[in-house]
Amino acid sequence: MLLYFVIIIPIIALIAWLIFRKKGKAMPAGLQKLEQPLRLLLDAHVNYYHNLSKSERKRFESGVAAFLQYVTIEGVGTEITDVDRILIAAGAIIPVFGLGNWEYANLTNVILYPDAFDKDYQFEGTGRNIMGMVGSGYMNGQMILSRPSLLKGFSAAAGTENTAIHEFVHLVDNADGATDGMPEQLLQHAYAAPWLSLMHREMHRIKDGKSDINPYALTNEAEFLAVASEYFFEKPEQFQLKHPELYEQLGRIFRQKPAKRNWLHI
Repeated sequence: MLLYFVIIIPIIALIAWLIFRKKGKAMPAGLQKLEQPLRLLLDAHVNYYHNLSKSERKRFESGVAAFLQYVTIEGVGTEITDVDRILIAAGAIIPVFGLGNWEYANLTNVILYPDAFDKDYQFEGTGRNIMGMVGSGYMNGQMILSRPSLLKGFSAAAGTENTAIHEFVHLVDNADGATDGMPEQLLQHAYAAPWLSLMHREMHRIKDGKSDINPYALTNEAEFLAVASEYFFEKPEQFQLKHPELYEQLGRIFRQKPAKRNWLHI
């Protein structure tokens, strides 16, 4: 009988662990508490949070607190500040705020650089034009952000761009195993083909100079999703006015309509 429990209990524990990790790990039950100094920084620097209702703020704070518990944020060539930490966490929570207790199972570390970097992850010298990147290969599970782009994304000068949101949308996209602009875990099958068609139509409009979406979206479908999502979250009213079909589709994907603060919970 003892041998039976020695064999069976670890197997049950392994199965439970695998289920727990599937489709993004669930956060601990109940709301997580965020320290008041960090709450004040959220309100001062993150318009998305500032515009939430009181109950939504509590839930957003809980997501930020949980993120800061399970992801390590470290600086290379720079010291990490509380502003850095709160902006990175906010960039993570904004795109998944309508998705329930989402956890980035494909992320362990966020590395902050003092400036832009190159493809070899160097932030000194010439040819540095990368503002953010989700790591692959030996960098798998890590994200690199440049501090100037992080700060700009949450400033009045951001416009329709936010590098942190951009990179975290890539991770949401990758939750199904492929960074391809088709987040299959979030996009119902019936909407998959219309979304792909809509992306390609808008890419043609960008190419023809008939769209105000950043031309970087032409790189591929994954970059289109990330770039359009920046716009969707940063300037939702403007995005809805100029791109109503895209606004509706992204609202279905992220389960939220930020222009109206109309949350569509799963």
